[in-house]
Amino acid sequence: MLIKMPSISGIWSLFSVSERRNIILYIIGIMFYKFGLEAYNGSIITLATNRYDQDAFTNNKLSNTFERVGLLSGLNQASQCIGSILIAPLIKRWPTRTILSVSIFIFGIFTAILMVIDSITGGYIKPSDFKPLNKNDFSYYGKYFTDGIIPIYCMTGVTYGMVELIRRVIPRDIVGGDIEKLQRMDALVHIFYEISGTSGAFAAGLGLIPRFGNNYAFIITPIFFTIASIIWLFLNTTKFDETQSQDDTILSNDEKEKKNYIKSVFNGFASFGQSVYVGGKIVFTHRQFIWLFFGYSIALYAHRYLENGIAPQIARRYLDNSEWSQIIVGGSNFGELLGAFFVFLFTNCIRTPLPWLRIDALMLLIIWYIPYYYPPAGEVKYAWFIALSFIPISFGWAAGDVSLIAYIQSSLTHLETKHKNVSVLGSVMAFLYSSYIIMYAILNPILGKYIDYVYNSTGSVRPALFYTAAIQLTAILIVVFLSTFIPKGSFALNPILLDEDNSNNNSQQSNEINEKNINEKTNTDNNHSLETITHF
Repeated sequence: MLIKMPSISGIWSLFSVSERRNIILYIIGIMFYKFGLEAYNGSIITLATNRYDQDAFTNNKLSNTFERVGLLSGLNQASQCIGSILIAPLIKRWPTRTILSVSIFIFGIFTAILMVIDSITGGYIKPSDFKPLNKNDFSYYGKYFTDGIIPIYCMTGVTYGMVELIRRVIPRDIVGGDIEKLQRMDALVHIFYEISGTSGAFAAGLGLIPRFGNNYAFIITPIFFTIASIIWLFLNTTKFDETQSQDDTILSNDEKEKKNYIKSVFNGFASFGQSVYVGGKIVFTHRQFIWLFFGYSIALYAHRYLENGIAPQIARRYLDNSEWSQIIVGGSNFGELLGAFFVFLFTNCIRTPLPWLRIDALMLLIIWYIPYYYPPAGEVKYAWFIALSFIPISFGWAAGDVSLIAYIQSSLTHLETKHKNVSVLGSVMAFLYSSYIIMYAILNPILGKYIDYVYNSTGSVRPALFYTAAIQLTAILIVVFLSTFIPKGSFALNPILLDEDNSNNNSQQSNEINEKNINEKTNTDNNHSLETITHF
């Protein structure tokens, strides 16, 4: 098949001079943001891993390291959802660029809190000539309670959710509602985002953490976040709102009953719950959509567990160096970059996410070597080898994820006009993302507790990784792979899915869902905020 490659100059000419300027500024800002973010997240996870091991060694107790790290990661993910809800009413009232700049500046301040606490409790930057007495010697850490990391990481999770939500809204304010412009801009931004993420992960694992220690390695984060916030203040954006005329009418008629922020937030939580319910109904009552739960939610859980669960376990228990988990994550990020780039190139040839999801599922088989791998501890070259093995796994996931999001957006378009008070796209995305959050928040601490039990009993995590890595991801492989054969027309190497809504039976199903699940009292303003929230 002859593939017509898009011309870079042709793509760039789609945008006006003002749009090009804004896109360049936005990309520069987002690269500073992503680099600082990788330094922060990587440092916190490795810091918590080391401190919990240190506590167990000092107090002569059994290790509960990965149970606590799992809880830490799960609560951070849940806090991101809360942040997205808190910020939504603000987006309706002030310019998006201003809210984005202020949010990331506050995010930067929160990231500095842990360094302040470490300093006032006796911590300091890792000495260049530091020689540990044992693998659990981190005497340059502050003497604060290790569980104190959890509420701080949750606080930054809230601000993280705020920034990530606005980051998904502002492209429309930059280039308007033109679909092709949005797709091209999103693809371009995503490529540079992953370039910065890959370099940030490697920089943290190879430079920042070894030089400063993981208690101060993220010293660049508040600096980079501040730079990004300043850059984004120079964006010239126009508030894009397809319901603007309707909102203006509502505000003029009900000006005296204008909601305050607290009430807007409360309504946001209520609407979010309603949206998750409606989204679940839509997904599980349509053959066309039921496979999305497996292809999106479960696949996303597997990817997050790979980076935030398996990678730290390998780095700490196999290689005796927790910061090398960032090298492994860097390899994973590079795989995501390649996956997104391939979808960008072959989007005209592979028009559904099913082939990508099948590749994603099959790539999980690579993880089977992990329980039987015995690298020498303390040698960084083996971290690089593991990072290389993560590249194809994350390549498959990113290709599936990017194409799947586009499919969800396009396939739900015909239902938007049938649901007047709740965004169908928002509802489905809310359900899928919430399902992933729930799975991750519950399973990660449980699996971490099991890993700690096996480690304390046998002195090795390999017997645990046989089940938590190899068996678990193989089960996910089977579920995801089989789910790709659920939609009509999916039994092909490169299928073209049939729209089941064209049949009379499914049209009746859709009408029934509309009648049962749409609350006629939901107001237009809350629903527009909800659509923004659930795109996160």
